[in-house]
Amino acid sequence: MVAVNVTNAVEASGEARNAGDITIAHSSLTVDHSLKLPEMKPRIVELFKDLFNHWSNLDESHFAAAQLSGGITNRLLKVSVEEENGNTVLVTIRIYGPNTEYVINRDRELQAIVHLSAAGFGPKLLGTFENGMVQSFIHARTLNASDMRKPKLAAEIAKQLKSFHQVDIPGSKEPQLWNDIFKFLKKASYLTYDDRKKQNMYKKISFKEVETELIKLKELTGQLDAPVVFAHNDLLSGNLMLNDDEEKLYFIDFEYGSYSYRGFDIGNHFNEYAGLDCDYTLYPTKNEQYHFFRHYLNPEKPNEVSDIDLEALYVETTSYMLVSHLYWSLWALIQAKMSEIDFDYLEYFFLRYAEYKRRKNECFSLAKSYLSQSKTM
Repeated sequence: MVAVNVTNAVEASGEARNAGDITIAHSSLTVDHSLKLPEMKPRIVELFKDLFNHWSNLDESHFAAAQLSGGITNRLLKVSVEEENGNTVLVTIRIYGPNTEYVINRDRELQAIVHLSAAGFGPKLLGTFENGMVQSFIHARTLNASDMRKPKLAAEIAKQLKSFHQVDIPGSKEPQLWNDIFKFLKKASYLTYDDRKKQNMYKKISFKEVETELIKLKELTGQLDAPVVFAHNDLLSGNLMLNDDEEKLYFIDFEYGSYSYRGFDIGNHFNEYAGLDCDYTLYPTKNEQYHFFRHYLNPEKPNEVSDIDLEALYVETTSYMLVSHLYWSLWALIQAKMSEIDFDYLEYFFLRYAEYKRRKNECFSLAKSYLSQSKTM
């Protein structure tokens, strides 16, 4: 069995959609996210034949699909296609979770993914369909949360994140963080759950309190003048892949990507050291953060980063780390209503919000002290 370069093997069908100035193969078909794999396979075969002319004459026996581990938004599959010449092509199919349009701007994602792929980030986008996309397969393993704190990997993540932040995505460069989070707040404030237990838990939430916290955070972080970059915004372990043999790291899944603040992307990444279980005893120490900052700020000469620059990024990241907690807290409430994925999103809200409240006084004091000292210098 020979695996071939998918970009050479796949010939797109006639139907297409535009992503900026680039045309991508598109199918109007959908794939039911909830189906078990055996029931889903015929629909996947139909989809691939519709998307790619090169495979339109192959029967179902030439296709195989396997479930991949992924996040808590979408369903991810590996599909292998045995061609008539004996070559095997591997691709990935990502099926969007139901109702994810409530929290994800798919047009923004599509535009970004094309340009990020051209810059060397993530898999190549091969085609789209009504509720998902097909991408090239990455020969690598998904990281776990404990991998991210390993010094060598942390340094490589920092270096790649710096390069990622330098990619130019066409369109508005206005940061979207606060627009997105206040949209989440509005949607989350008017939910009704069919499950009585969920509804009773939901009623305990004071959205006026959450709004007050957001306003205070926006005012505080606005004083830090954090650089605006194109941010990944969801750099958890599940969106990092490593080819151990080649020691090559990949960033994947850019669906939450937007122009945002540097400190948010880094602070959010640090929060993900805790994993989905939200064990915040695993949040990186100051020394671990400084190790990351050195390799982010000066990838070629990390030991030459000044103490002043380290402290500034530490304060910036610590402040936006708080924003990350509120962002994903509100996101979780919406997902608890909309998603069919087996995950306790409502509990996730309470874990993230509790950590926000535990850290907020310390972090606000740090930022205010730093800003006060900066004014006297």
